[in-house]
Amino acid sequence: MTDFLKDLFGVSKPVIAMAHFPPLPGTPLYDAKLGVDGMLESMREDMKKLLAGGVDGILFCNEGDRPYALKADLEAAAVMARVITELRPTDRPFGVDFLWDARLPIAVGLATGASFVREVFTGVYESDMGLWSTDAAATLRYRHNIGADHIRLFYNVTPEFASFLGMRSLGERAKSAVISSLADVILVSGMAAGTEPKLDTLKEVKDAVGHMVPVLLNTGGKAENIRQYLSVADGVIVGSSLKVDGYTWNPVDEKRVKAFMAEVKKARGR
Repeated sequence: MTDFLKDLFGVSKPVIAMAHFPPLPGTPLYDAKLGVDGMLESMREDMKKLLAGGVDGILFCNEGDRPYALKADLEAAAVMARVITELRPTDRPFGVDFLWDARLPIAVGLATGASFVREVFTGVYESDMGLWSTDAAATLRYRHNIGADHIRLFYNVTPEFASFLGMRSLGERAKSAVISSLADVILVSGMAAGTEPKLDTLKEVKDAVGHMVPVLLNTGGKAENIRQYLSVADGVIVGSSLKVDGYTWNPVDEKRVKAFMAEVKKARGR
């Protein structure tokens, strides 16, 4: 059932690049001098480089909002909706992510025309944010009740900065997320942004879900390793390695974007 990815992005093994928000208003690192207009312009420059570099889709995310919260505030939704509306690409799909409130990206995605969202929808975790208990039933009912069923749900089953509580294997959890919690895509991450998961971990998840839904690499993709990962994964979400010096908080480096895409094309066989 991976054909919808090709239908959505127009290619096999799509590259979804991160468009990171600087710290939003109300968060500890927010720069009031930069303001929302400055945030918009810095992200506009990143977007130009990502699109010129040939990525297949964009994922907007509040990466700068450290420490991350399990419940979004109103200003986060308002500012993200404004910025995404102004910067969204018109020639390729985009999605929304919020660390870590699963409802906000669905609401903002509906308002801005997003095709997908990325979140942690299932499981219970001990985490940097405290005890983290998700509720897929409430979230999917919320999506349905606001008329957003067309927005695809990308399930991160190995969230960064967190450890799963329970005895089930990752493969079992991934398969359950598809069958009982209606995941459209399964994502596999390392322990933090830019961190590589083990290839065996990706294989375990891919073997467990088979061809039911696509499995994407969610962190750690680099020009040096992406061909190996795409021998297993159905695509990749990438952020840190496309930045200057490969550092998450730096601006996008167009040369790195083009080098990454060159390796992806080799992995696709063209």
